[in-house]
Amino acid sequence: MRLLSCCALLLSLSMAVQAADKYEKAHQEIVDAGQLYDDPELQQYIDRIGQRLVAHSDEPNGDFTFSVIDTDVINAFAAQGGYIYISRGLLPYLENEDELAGVLGHEIGHITGSHHSRRKTADVTSKIVATTTYILTGSGELADASSMYGAELISGFGREMELEADGLGAEYMYRAGYDPQALLQVIGVLKDHEQFQRTVARASGKPGGTYHGVYASHPRNDKRLQTVIGAAAELDDGSYIESPEIPGEFKQQMDGLVWGDSVQSARDENRFYHNKLEFTFEHPPGWTVQTGGQAVVARAPDQSASLTISLRRRDPSSTPQAVLEANAKGELSDGEPLEQAGLSGYTATASAGGTSRRLAVIDYRYSYLLQGEATDFAASDPALLDMIKSFRPTHPKEKPAGEARYLRYIRVPRGATVASIAAEMKIPHAEDQLRLINGLYPRGEPRTGDWFKVVQ
Repeated sequence: MRLLSCCALLLSLSMAVQAADKYEKAHQEIVDAGQLYDDPELQQYIDRIGQRLVAHSDEPNGDFTFSVIDTDVINAFAAQGGYIYISRGLLPYLENEDELAGVLGHEIGHITGSHHSRRKTADVTSKIVATTTYILTGSGELADASSMYGAELISGFGREMELEADGLGAEYMYRAGYDPQALLQVIGVLKDHEQFQRTVARASGKPGGTYHGVYASHPRNDKRLQTVIGAAAELDDGSYIESPEIPGEFKQQMDGLVWGDSVQSARDENRFYHNKLEFTFEHPPGWTVQTGGQAVVARAPDQSASLTISLRRRDPSSTPQAVLEANAKGELSDGEPLEQAGLSGYTATASAGGTSRRLAVIDYRYSYLLQGEATDFAASDPALLDMIKSFRPTHPKEKPAGEARYLRYIRVPRGATVASIAAEMKIPHAEDQLRLINGLYPRGEPRTGDWFKVVQ
């Protein structure tokens, strides 16, 4: 019996180590892809708040990593291993450091409440993979393949776990010196944004995503949620301390935040980027790439090797391997599946008449057919295969950037209204967006002299 228990313990520890490695790898992929928001001071600010909350949590010695993701998707999520992410797109909707602490505290609560381990492992894994894929590629289509959509990418714990995370987060906030009621304000603003999204989505015939979708009603009407969060302020155990917020620091950190699409540029000179079809692949230094109406062709400087990429309409009922085998000429060998950046594919070598070619089919919106040829195929095949395996969707930050826009704070001029201020902003639904980020949705007006967020 003891031997069995030891084996079970070792197996459990082994599985835990494997899981930790998986989430550490996923985090490193995000870092390596340059998907963290490029503002070290803001990253440090959020890490400082997060670590303060951790120190007052149920795992005060836990190893937590806090990161700001460079995406305009409004979300925050936690992954096993203590990895907590908040999107750049969520930050403009927060009013102060207490609300920021509320978001981070809620996500810490998911980890300390062991919510990931209480869900099906396969479900957790698929969601983390899809989340990473979405962040790395910006492709909602790829996320859909793992049953996730838009801003709902990281949600799905269920009402009981969300309530527990809210309660734990509120408790950590209280112990760290923050106002737990700020968490209600955050959820309220996000519910307002959800309603706005639904209104816009209905007009365009598309579904609208949510952040805190388990709450059917607004927090002001959710008595159970109010009770859970309100309980934190009633601890009365001598643990309360003064707020650690430095006056003006939150506004200073948010002023100048990028609004909308990323403006970071990360194009590699040894990668080809197809702007219209939004794919990219790496090629050896010195190679040239030409695009035509029928194909994209990459060639070595001495013309000794080439890779041709064409596309055809994708057949959902077929597989990349089946497409390759149906279109290949010659005897196939060295076949292997391809799994890269959330894409599925298949590659093999085709030989006929004493000549060999490297073939591949990769599904990404279309079926991409790739064919590598070389004078000395054996010597060039490793480079051709590397090029094929580097094929992926273009990262959001690699796409040509438009005009940069930033979040700014202004003092409201005498006689100004939300509508008059919005008239000077060139963003979609400007008035509604201003109301949302300033807590005035769906109606309300600022007072003369108030600090007011705008997009410039």
